[in-house]
Formats: sequence, structure tokens, C-alpha cells
Amino acid sequence: MAVLHRAQISPTKLELVTAWLDQQPWGGSGEVELIGGYRFDDPDGEVGIESLLARRGDLIAQLPVTYRGAPLDGAEEYLITTMEHSALGKRWIYAATGDPVAMACFARALTGEQQQAEVEVHHADGRVEQIEPPVRVRLEGTTTSTEVRFSTDLATPVTGAARLVASWAGGEDAVVAAAG
Repeated sequence: MAVLHRAQISPTKLELVTAWLDQQPWGGSGEVELIGGYRFDDPDGEVGIESLLARRGDLIAQLPVTYRGAPLDGAEEYLITTMEHSALGKRWIYAATGDPVAMACFARALTGEQQQAEVEVHHADGRVEQIEPPVRVRLEGTTTSTEVRFSTDLATPVTGAARLVASWAGGEDAVVAAAG
């Protein structure tokens, strides 16, 4: 169960994705619309694992990230930014490709051993509500490979024996695949 807190964050996820797209040679220009994301649960409950989908013009991009409560040793090159979270404090945001916890979750998802996390929102007044994720993923195919590849620009989706296919309002595409 992915637990989300109704909180103020800085930078926002939209600002995070926009800044990342601005740094990509293929990232385009103009306004960015955050489509949403899908999550996986860290079995130890320490690392937030989310893949964000965004639209900029005709481009649909995916940014898989992790949220950590402390720096990840040896992963400085994968650090995207830090974020201030009003409920959780300072968070370190990494590209999921450099985070072994995230890569293990994606590998388990591709072998059918882990499902997308359900989302629970915790409000400041103590209310808890279950919400439907804006992006759903399903497994197609089978593999024993644990080599994970991501589509960043969904115009060129990844292929492989097993794929995670994301569906959202108005679209669907392969977002993660196993190499073999």
C-alpha cells in the first residue's frame, strides 16, 4: 500500500518533471502536463518508488524516481534534486535506474512477483482514503530476466519478452521491459 500524505512539496512533481525534461535533448519545450504516475511498494517500507508520466506537446515522457529520507550512498550521479515535504521533511529524489531498491521492485514486477501498489491518502485531519491511481500498469508476457529497461520517450516504447504496459486517460503504452 503506497501511503501518500496531503502535503506541500517543493519542488512540486510538475516542477520536477519540467526541469528534468528541460535537461533532455529530446525533452521539447512548452507547457508540461503531468498525466500521473504509478507506484511500487518497497518491501521494507523505506523508499518511495514512483514513475511519473507527463505530456509536452506530442511527447509523452516517463520519469521513474525514488523518494528517500536520507542520501543514497554512492548514487550521487543519480540524484535529481532534493524536495521539502511538509509531512515527511527533506527528501532525496533519485532516478530509479540508480536505486537498487527500485530496480529490484521493477524486476519483480516484470517476473510477475510484485503488483502495482494501491494508493492510500492520509489527510492532516486523520482521514484516510483509498484512491484510484491515475496510471495503471499490467504485465504482458513472461520472463525470468531481471534486466530492466525503461521507455523515457513513449514514442519509442521498450520491447522485451515481458513488458509493463501503462494505461491512463487517453493513452496506453509499454513503459518497462525485461531485456530477455
